[in-house]
Amino acid sequence: QVFPSQDPLDRADFNAVEYINTLFPTEQSLANIDEVVNKIRLKIRRLDDNIRTVVRGQTNVGQDGRQALEEAQKAIQQLFGKIKDIKDKAEKSEQMVKEITRDIKQLDHAKRHLTTSITTLNHLHMLAGGVDSLEAMTRRRQYGEVANLLQGVVNVLEHFNKYMGIPQIRQLSERVKAAQNELGQQILADFEEAFPSQGTKRPGGPSNVLRDACLVANVLDPRIKQEIIKKFIKQHLSEYLVLFQENQDVAWLDKIDRRYAWIKRQLVDYEEKYGRMFPPEWCMTERIAVEFCHVTRTELAKIMRTRAKEIEVKLLLFAIQRTTNFEGLLAKRFSGCTLADGTVKKPEVPLPSTNPFLEDETGTETDEIVIEKSDMEKPKKPKVPDNPFHGIVSKCFEPHLYVYIESQDKNLSELIDRFVADFKAQGPPKPNVDEGGAVLPSCADLFVYYKKCMVQCSQLSTGEPMIALTTIFQKYLREYAWKILSGNLPKTTSSSGGLTITSLLKEKEGSEVAKFTLEELCLICSILSTAEYCLATTQQLEEKLKEKVDASSLGTKIFLVKEWASFGCVISNSIQLLVQDLDAACDPALTAMSKMQWQNVEHVGDQSPYVTSVILHIKQNVPIIRDNLASTRKYFTQFCIKFANSFIPKFINHLFKCKPISMVGAEQLLLDTHSLKMVLLDLPSIGSQVVRKAPASYTKIVVKGMTRAEMILKVVMAPHEPPVVFVDNYIKLLADCSTDTFQKILDMKGLKRSEQSTMLDLFRQRLPAPPSGVENSSSLSLSAPTPEQESSRIRKLEKLIKKRL
Repeated sequence: QVFPSQDPLDRADFNAVEYINTLFPTEQSLANIDEVVNKIRLKIRRLDDNIRTVVRGQTNVGQDGRQALEEAQKAIQQLFGKIKDIKDKAEKSEQMVKEITRDIKQLDHAKRHLTTSITTLNHLHMLAGGVDSLEAMTRRRQYGEVANLLQGVVNVLEHFNKYMGIPQIRQLSERVKAAQNELGQQILADFEEAFPSQGTKRPGGPSNVLRDACLVANVLDPRIKQEIIKKFIKQHLSEYLVLFQENQDVAWLDKIDRRYAWIKRQLVDYEEKYGRMFPPEWCMTERIAVEFCHVTRTELAKIMRTRAKEIEVKLLLFAIQRTTNFEGLLAKRFSGCTLADGTVKKPEVPLPSTNPFLEDETGTETDEIVIEKSDMEKPKKPKVPDNPFHGIVSKCFEPHLYVYIESQDKNLSELIDRFVADFKAQGPPKPNVDEGGAVLPSCADLFVYYKKCMVQCSQLSTGEPMIALTTIFQKYLREYAWKILSGNLPKTTSSSGGLTITSLLKEKEGSEVAKFTLEELCLICSILSTAEYCLATTQQLEEKLKEKVDASSLGTKIFLVKEWASFGCVISNSIQLLVQDLDAACDPALTAMSKMQWQNVEHVGDQSPYVTSVILHIKQNVPIIRDNLASTRKYFTQFCIKFANSFIPKFINHLFKCKPISMVGAEQLLLDTHSLKMVLLDLPSIGSQVVRKAPASYTKIVVKGMTRAEMILKVVMAPHEPPVVFVDNYIKLLADCSTDTFQKILDMKGLKRSEQSTMLDLFRQRLPAPPSGVENSSSLSLSAPTPEQESSRIRKLEKLIKKRL
């Protein structure tokens, strides 16, 4: 491991036989045996020489090692002796330093103690002299000197807190406390004498003595200061309580301005007479105003409870407006710093709001701003209330806001009645296909009034009154939806198609059968646009109301989902009326199609007259509807989808009534069906200069329905011999496993009953096996409803609409 070697002789598993075989692998190699033996002998001699040299070299190693060890031991002994000498010298040096510095430490301690003693004696001298002077000045009422001296005595006395065990120091401390108590009682007595609780103020204004006494009160117990402030404010407002007693005429709400005028005069009088008597940091002017607000709130609440029946909405709003104006004036004049201390509770302020209805709250109450949809969608910067005095007086009006709520209920009821009367007097809006369906102006008026009410109520309260106002909003939103919108939708005279059986039989090609006039179509579109605007605005209104109320407890009570549903129902009914009108206009043409003698058709020509009639009605109605719903494109798409879902099943149903049909007749019907399919695919942009691609959802419905009609005709055109091929072809083309549909196909072909019976038996045999979980084969046709099922659904919807209208 120490000396790696590749020599085979150095290997641990050396094998002499293998080594010799390696040297002499063949017989011919034995010719060099002498040379190999000589090399090995030479190597042996060299190894012997090396071993001899090493052994001789090691004979003197032991003696040299012993000698080196002895020398090392001697060096260690010498080093140890030197270390010991150094240690002894260090101990002697330390002892010498201690002896030198012992006197210096004693001198330092003596100096420190002497300095402390001198300082303490000086403080004691100052304290003793200060106490004597304080007692003398107190007796002479020299408050100006006392204010400065007392603070110094109190500061010096703090240095003797650790010496209170000494009787003399404790006695001085007790004398200081006694002097402070005497000063407090004496100052209170002086203020009582200057401003007696009963009687008038002492003439001549405040004295310098009282001004200095206030400076002393700053140093004394804070309770002395609070007592002075309380008594002074109480005495200052005593006249107010007498002038505006509950039994006085000026105490009622109609003269509430006199209350605020009185306090303004009193504050001016205070500034002139007593402004320099109290220290500025006492904020006496603000404290007087705050106490006045609390007294006024209590007195107003008491008198309003007594005379609650006399409160009218105009009087209440007048008092609230004057009160909020006064609170705003206080916010401009004072900082509100006294509202946070222990004597006055800071009133609650409304939460920050992002309500766009409140963007002009600082303006007059009669300002009106129309709420546009674009304004609703713009995010507004939250307004943080900056009036700390908000609600300090006006809170007393909150229990009586029911008068305001009842007034708004009455006003909104009259507003809805006026809307109804105006609509009847002015009639439906004029058709204006160039600008699209217009929103009814009454809608904007309603939300403008809502905005005005919200601004007024939010200035008064963010609690239960806002919830009550929200309930009123909900009530009249629903009334607007039913009285103004649903109530003015054109009425139909029949329960299904809008036409009588007689009119269907007498209908002639190309005649006008549209149920609604141009003005009625425009009215329906206008009501639909108005309902969409009301729906979007109501959703925004809910969000803004939630922002205005106290979100922690009342936000969950604001829920306008029923109102959303009311406007959504108006939209659905309007679309259904438009679909029903166009559908009814096409009914005579489909009836004419089913009454034609299709077995007598001899050649295939252009599209049939009934197709021309359907296209004519579509071209008459759809452009009007599209132009009037230009601002609500998604509802025009819904109209197209609903019309396709109504017309296509009805067309297929009438197609089954065309029997019997010849081969040429089926070809003509197939051509007509293709023409109708192209017209329906182009329905959303028919008659428009701007060609738009129809929505994919609508195109899918048209292609699926009309392709089914084409497949029915292709099955009719197919020969019924052999029967097996005909049945397989039917199953492949229609994928309809209903025996009723197959029966109708056989009737269209004009087969005899015996042939039909054979075909039906074969059809039942060729039906594919039903999937698991399906009880009968008729359920396979649920995915593709038959025309009868579609017609039944339409009749149910029409009955439901008639019932609601």
